[in-house]
Amino acid sequence: MTDKPVLTSPVIDGPVADASVTDVSPADKPALDIIDPEQPVTYAKRIKSFVIRAGRMTAAQREGYTKHFGEMGLTLNSGMLDFNGIFGNDNPVVLEIGFGMGKSLVEMCQANPGLNYIGIEVHTPGVGKILRDADDFNVKNLRVFKDDAIEVLAQCIPDDSLESVQLYFPDPWHKARHHKRRIVQLGFVETLRCKIKTGGTYHMATDWENYAEHMMEVMNEAPGYENIAGKKEFHPRPDFRPLTKFEKRGESLGHGVWDLIFKKIN
Repeated sequence: MTDKPVLTSPVIDGPVADASVTDVSPADKPALDIIDPEQPVTYAKRIKSFVIRAGRMTAAQREGYTKHFGEMGLTLNSGMLDFNGIFGNDNPVVLEIGFGMGKSLVEMCQANPGLNYIGIEVHTPGVGKILRDADDFNVKNLRVFKDDAIEVLAQCIPDDSLESVQLYFPDPWHKARHHKRRIVQLGFVETLRCKIKTGGTYHMATDWENYAEHMMEVMNEAPGYENIAGKKEFHPRPDFRPLTKFEKRGESLGHGVWDLIFKKIN
């Protein structure tokens, strides 16, 4: 992914070979074994919108991962989720795809205690970081997957269950020959429409104008959605999307950011 100005931080690391789970209780250990970073990541053979980058975790990230995944982590083996069961309440659920290092997602959890958040990220250091931050700030309304979002949507998210889906600053795959790897495609947004409640929203943001135009083109073709800002209009940055130093710096240099918010109407 690109450097992520909002709800994520730059994703520069990936699965790690030295993450230990020796200090996890036996009750939590099985869930961690499923996503042991020492094991190869296997997904279905298809064009993917992400790349697993080699890298290593910091000691703090590793600590967050080993200590807190058993409490806040979810896996594909969880099956179709019962949100009331995993959060202990019936608050609306927001799903974020690709939270990077998770700083802004934690901020949103803090700012909106009446919402529950599920974050999905394939990069182990980011998962470790968000889990540590969530514990540091006593965040209780967050659960995290370290899995492919396509697989999570298919196997774990019930239809008509989400208040909102957030996709902030996904990898733009800026070369024309790589555009087929962009996650925003008609099939993907139709899958999201099945998972979002009627009246719920799908919110995208990007700092690549070409990708913003691509997103708008796809959403204009997708059935069952309505552009909240008006036909073919981009949405002003909403207050609930935290503004990071990355985005502020980009704005000072004249770089644009484009938000799109579409409501599911049927």
